[in-house]
Amino acid sequence: MQRTATAKPLHLSLVEAAEAIRKGELTSVALTEASIAAFKTKDAPVNSLISLDAEAALEAAEGLDRLRNAGRLLGPLHGVPLAHKDMYYRAGKTCTAGSKIRANFVPTYTSTAVARLEAAGAVTVASLNMAEFAQNPTGHNAHFGDCHNPWGLDYCPGGSSSGSGAAVAARFTYGALGSDTGGSIRLPAAMCGVSGIKPTQTRVSRYGAMPLSFSADNVGPLARTARDCARLLGAIAGHDPSDPTSAREPVPDYEKALDGKIKGLRVGVPTTYFFDDADSEIVAAIHNAAAVLREAGAEVVDVALPHMAAVSTYGSIVSRSEAGAIHGQWMRERAGDYAVHLSARIYGGLAIPAAYYVEALSRRGPILKAFAAEVFSKVDVFIAPGLRKAVPTLRETDIDRSGPSAIDAFNAVSSNTRPINYLGLPSISVPCGFDRNGLPIGLMIQGRPFAEARVLKVADAYQRLTDWHDRTPPTVA
Repeated sequence: MQRTATAKPLHLSLVEAAEAIRKGELTSVALTEASIAAFKTKDAPVNSLISLDAEAALEAAEGLDRLRNAGRLLGPLHGVPLAHKDMYYRAGKTCTAGSKIRANFVPTYTSTAVARLEAAGAVTVASLNMAEFAQNPTGHNAHFGDCHNPWGLDYCPGGSSSGSGAAVAARFTYGALGSDTGGSIRLPAAMCGVSGIKPTQTRVSRYGAMPLSFSADNVGPLARTARDCARLLGAIAGHDPSDPTSAREPVPDYEKALDGKIKGLRVGVPTTYFFDDADSEIVAAIHNAAAVLREAGAEVVDVALPHMAAVSTYGSIVSRSEAGAIHGQWMRERAGDYAVHLSARIYGGLAIPAAYYVEALSRRGPILKAFAAEVFSKVDVFIAPGLRKAVPTLRETDIDRSGPSAIDAFNAVSSNTRPINYLGLPSISVPCGFDRNGLPIGLMIQGRPFAEARVLKVADAYQRLTDWHDRTPPTVA
């Protein structure tokens, strides 16, 4: 549904907002003021915000309006206000990574992803709440307070990019950077009913982003629609000399691929792993989504995914070992400044033998090659639920307060997202329904490495035929 500039400008999609600025129907200042006001007046029960940068944001918006009035647009995001997970460095701005340890850390340089968004014309309005050091999938934070789901304030918003998912869903901002090491973009997207893409490993520079796992971290956006995500990803993707691990693969025009045409495209529905012990309502929602794609002309087929036990085990070894290495010194010097559940997770990583870690890394390439040969010779993409169960409450998954009874619920949240990080595949989550409690259900779409355009194409085709992405939470007036 294409909207025009209205009295509720924050209900526009990112692409619609950018178009309204381009046409002169709205100004960057008007949109930035609306975003700032929304954070100030509506965020308290959601707690998606860590810090608001109102003065600098309005100054930037005023400059962008002057450029627009002079006939000059910086890029496809000209004048659009965004807010980002508080782990992306901006020179001279405090960056907490959701932690006590970095509560007063002020970086001297800016992350490549943020710099590229601003070079494309975006305005950075705020830094958003997140799991401490990006290390839980639920939205809990012992230092800045738990983030809450706008669809139901007692429920998890997903993590670790909890504020990013909640702020986009609540219409406080048009888009946000998240990060994804084991599902931390796709889980908030799924639980909060927005769109979020984890690109192929190394597709986007990680320079200036607080690391969690060298081998599994990914930078990517959350926004209202797949088209919004395509525009944001197009701005940040590509090689960066400051990050030698970033891929040199050419960056296609992601938006140009979004033509709604998926006739003949093969969509796989897994017969292994992803639906194990899933709630019937989740299974039904994914199969209903498959039916929509079939209606659009796709060929929907069952597909067995190989090596999933190895993928799940090795992925956990890699991410936990690398997190232990990154946090080793702080754990020795400031262990008491971590939340209890987080220090326990890091201690576990420190106990993994080096031989296991090297084995997990060395098997990654061969497993990916075998997986791709077996799966992507049969299908172009495969779909799966983001979560196998209904969105849990914050209490049900609160290890620090509820103890061992919460561990299984906590660990189950990311069971479907973690394997994709070890494989390094591009994966997007888009909303596809609601569970029995009125919380969103997420549809994940995966493709072969560097097939972001295809994954986005399928997601966009689905959204052309459904309106789940247009639904607004009850907390949104």
